[in-house]
Amino acid sequence: MKVLLTGALGFIGARIDAQLTARGDEVVRVDAVIPQAHAQGTEVPEGLHRLDVRDAAQWADLLDGVDVVCHQAAMVGAGVTVADLPLYAGHNDLGTAALLAAMHDRGVDALVVASSMVVYGEGRYACEEHGRQVPGVRSRAALDSGDFENHCPTCDRALSWELVPEDALLDPRSSYAASKLAQEHYTSSWVRQARSRAIGLRYHNVYGPGMPRDTPYSGVAAIFRSSLEHGQAPRVFEDGGQMRDFVHVDDVARANLASIDAVVGREAESWSAYNVCSGSPVPIIRVAELLAQAADGPAPEVTGDYRPGDVRHVVASPELAADELGFRAQVTPEAGVEEFATAPLR
Repeated sequence: MKVLLTGALGFIGARIDAQLTARGDEVVRVDAVIPQAHAQGTEVPEGLHRLDVRDAAQWADLLDGVDVVCHQAAMVGAGVTVADLPLYAGHNDLGTAALLAAMHDRGVDALVVASSMVVYGEGRYACEEHGRQVPGVRSRAALDSGDFENHCPTCDRALSWELVPEDALLDPRSSYAASKLAQEHYTSSWVRQARSRAIGLRYHNVYGPGMPRDTPYSGVAAIFRSSLEHGQAPRVFEDGGQMRDFVHVDDVARANLASIDAVVGREAESWSAYNVCSGSPVPIIRVAELLAQAADGPAPEVTGDYRPGDVRHVVASPELAADELGFRAQVTPEAGVEEFATAPLR
């Protein structure tokens, strides 16, 4: 199979590339090598096309003979400043739209696109007395007072979290989240207009060897790692009780290969999205503790600080991906995070 892979030099893209190559697929590699993901002076390996997905019409000849596109290129992170908004809109929204137009022009009708669990906003919640609830945005006053939980609007009890299925409400609450949902909307529209096929993969907290180090756009696991390498305690926001699903990068790559095989075999006008997760939720403080213990570093510091736009709990159901793609994660967070404590970073 011939696969065009965008973001091929990135943290996740490189692992997908390795797995595709190992099984004998032909990979056409594209990456813009943006500074938010790659250090200055990053060497571009032979065979990689240093091209910007926003200019896909200019390099559309690379799509000739391609069976499927695996679209990983994106500006990532929660949005460090408001000034990042144009970067998210450009790389993620415009980039995806430009790629879809170029694919249609060259007759390529199968796509796997990297999305994110951030499209859900807050996860799924329930009150033990009043049932399922959809919480609003947590107020700054509550956060400033140290009240980080979502509360039932009827009885004011703290809500309990539940696993989020793919048909849950989509409610992005950051600039990055808005851009990832836009990618999904452009893709689903392209599927209908171009009679094409696509799968969106909603990654949860991806970690593993090769994560970018010392950048505010990195995932929280890499930020904790960087602190420990500098002899500093990992700084944990809120009270550390935020529930997340940490999924190893090798499992994410396996999910992409399963999706590539699935989407090529589907009929036209097919769009579906899947959670890509470990299925084993953990609190943020536990991840910091595991890393500190494995690195023999200082214990985490729970700061009580918060970031506007962060959500309290968001953890996923892995069942649809298991049923329809045959994908289940193989690396548990307990094992993977311990290994990650000494794994090489980018």
